[in-house]
Amino acid sequence: MNRMPSLFVSHGAPTFAIEPAQAGPLLRQLGRELPRPKAVLVFSPHWMTPGVRVSSTATPETVHDFGGFPAELYRIQYPAPGSPEVAARAIELLKAAGWDASEDPQRGLDHGAWVPVRHLFPNADVPVLQVSMSRDLDAAGAVRLGRALAPLADEGVLLLGSGSITHNLYEFRQDIGAAGASYAAEFVGWARAALQRHDEAGLVDYLAVAPHAQRAHPTPDHYLPLPFAFGASAPDAPVRVLDGGMTYGMLAMDSYLFGEAQGAQA
Repeated sequence: MNRMPSLFVSHGAPTFAIEPAQAGPLLRQLGRELPRPKAVLVFSPHWMTPGVRVSSTATPETVHDFGGFPAELYRIQYPAPGSPEVAARAIELLKAAGWDASEDPQRGLDHGAWVPVRHLFPNADVPVLQVSMSRDLDAAGAVRLGRALAPLADEGVLLLGSGSITHNLYEFRQDIGAAGASYAAEFVGWARAALQRHDEAGLVDYLAVAPHAQRAHPTPDHYLPLPFAFGASAPDAPVRVLDGGMTYGMLAMDSYLFGEAQGAQA
């Protein structure tokens, strides 16, 4: 079996589920290009735990972990199965790499998981599970976490970091709009260049070297899935940019594929 690529997705606001804009069709097309995964293992900022946990239920519920959005969002169900087998393998790999890892047999799919995966695989016919974000994780740790789970890619698992390439919720809520576009675009440009030259040191030290990094990411949680997906990839993997555009003036919706989409699904 050829190695499955890894993927970073900007999931934006929960409304991405019903407002696909520029990014949604790109993910749907990518889902058609990818070989069918054995499972999708999602690393999302919307599941934080003291250690690292892996969801192991065979029937994950669709979690609507947000408030104040249109009623249509709360009616959406994404009934993909889970994968206890892949969960057990992930825990084995994490423990071997020194992580304090355990299973969570009740955890469902938060919107950082089901919203983007629903664009990739709209038929909900690929198993989906999640790995949590430990509360003390930093960018270097996110790279290590991705590397610990990277052997799953050789076993047909799609490792997906779901965050946002820019994520300033204060400005989103204050409706800063186009006034924020310049700084956000500069950060996006830096991220694209850093990823394409495989600049691990820069990705880890982003607060010091990236333009407007603190403004783009006042907290690190939505950034960390990016170094996770980078760490999960092969060292020489080509980087493909899926330009998702900019929503609300400052929420960039870019996604990045690390590796080749090796053939369309039947």
